[in-house]
Amino acid sequence: MHVIKRKTLVEFYQQPGHEDAKGALEAWYYEAKHAQWASPAEIKALYGSASILKKNRVVFDIAGNKYRLIVRINYESKTVFVRFIGTHREYDEIDARVI
Repeated sequence: MHVIKRKTLVEFYQQPGHEDAKGALEAWYYEAKHAQWASPAEIKALYGSASILKKNRVVFDIAGNKYRLIVRINYESKTVFVRFIGTHREYDEIDARVI
C-alpha cells in the first residue's frame, strides 16, 4: 500500500507528550506499507480492534488504545490516506465518518 502522509504520523509523535506513540505508529506504517489489503475484511482479520466505517474509513487503536488513527483506503489503487491521529478526547470531538 502507498501511505499518504507519513509526515502526519511523524509530526504527531514528535509533539511533546506524544513520544510514546512513535513505536506503535512506525510499526503500523511499516505494516501498512507492506500490506496488500483488498477489502475491509482483510484489515479486520489482521486488526481485530479496528473499526470499519463507511466511505472506506478505518479507525485503528494505537499505543495500547491510547491514540486513534483514522485512514481512508482506496483499495483499487492500494492507497492509504492518513486522515487523523489523536487522543481519544480529540477523536470524540470529530466525525470520523467524514474527516
